[in-house]
Amino acid sequence: MFSEERTGQFLSSRVRDIRPSGIRAFFDLNAAGGDTIALGVGEPDFVTPEKVREACIQALHEGQTKYTSNAGLMELREEISAYFSGSFALSYDPEQEIIVTVGSSEAVDLALRAVIDPGDEVLIPAPSYIAYEPITQLHGGKIVEVAATVEEQFKLTPQALQAAITPRSKALMINYPCNPTGTVMTEQDWLPIVELIIKHNLVVISDEVYAELTYGRKHVSIASLPGMKERTIVISGFSKAFAMTGWRVGYACGPRELIAGMLKIHQYTAMCAPTIAQIAALESLRHGLAAKDEMMASYNERRKLFVAGLNAIGLACHEPEGAFYAFPSITSTGMSSEQFALRLLEEAKVAVVPGHVFGSGGEGFIRCSYATSLVDLEKALERMGRFMQAMQPI
Repeated sequence: MFSEERTGQFLSSRVRDIRPSGIRAFFDLNAAGGDTIALGVGEPDFVTPEKVREACIQALHEGQTKYTSNAGLMELREEISAYFSGSFALSYDPEQEIIVTVGSSEAVDLALRAVIDPGDEVLIPAPSYIAYEPITQLHGGKIVEVAATVEEQFKLTPQALQAAITPRSKALMINYPCNPTGTVMTEQDWLPIVELIIKHNLVVISDEVYAELTYGRKHVSIASLPGMKERTIVISGFSKAFAMTGWRVGYACGPRELIAGMLKIHQYTAMCAPTIAQIAALESLRHGLAAKDEMMASYNERRKLFVAGLNAIGLACHEPEGAFYAFPSITSTGMSSEQFALRLLEEAKVAVVPGHVFGSGGEGFIRCSYATSLVDLEKALERMGRFMQAMQPI
């Protein structure tokens, strides 16, 4: 029999070079942790609404278990088109400009594979969601981080973007509302960015899976701005706002040529998103919007309590305007983000994610998901407060 060392020789160099998920690493540590309060994984604590589950059960009874079109159920694509038109002022042809995918994660993978050639540079504001870099590397692209600093509330600025652009720049990968920072971009924030995108002929992949989760302002998709729809792939899904993480239904909207390219890859890799899950997603758009709004109101209440609590115990935190994450600074402790997260888990039984896993701009911060109950958030703040007090010199 081969040893592990010998079988490892068969792995491609790209796979060997990819780091395991830093989020999952802390999730696995927490899984064996007993009375640990988990603020690590970005997953709603709500159960998928009952009407959606009932629609799925009914579809199973009716035997709706066959393949759908590669691009997804036409009824679902039509509903996504209507939803985007009403919510985000964007019009997409359900026949040729929308594809349903296995979660928004597959949509990100398809988009990057469809647009980049080996050696192309993909610009990514940092800190950012951890999957973008390894997926880009798997397909031969090169990541160029664009600094998004706490002084700018982690927003993408035209100065930082211009400094990162080179002749090899092909795509800009963005995620607003942002995971991990909760940052939101306004129309005024986007306008000078749009000028640079058009000037340098970049294609944009915009992960907007948290678009429904904004507080005090309406989400503005970069694709809705002049000159951007024809060069932007908008990605979203049902996991976050609709509490459907395990159903694995996402989608992408964009120019028909780019969507057709993504569909080619999708045909050979996933065939189609799960039929039953697509039916559940359709029900969410038709009859689940009120439940979505109720969950959103609850997240907002938790956000206010948790961010205020973080600041009160000495973990300075800017106000997140979207998603369900707080991204407080831990620099006052003198520890690295990984040291802080490990000690917090071991000594206070609170699981968070160290900021360095989100790119170089994340060091000195931790990501805390407040998509959990108010009771657990209050307990977490108590434990974190005691932990911070113990850090202070006597």
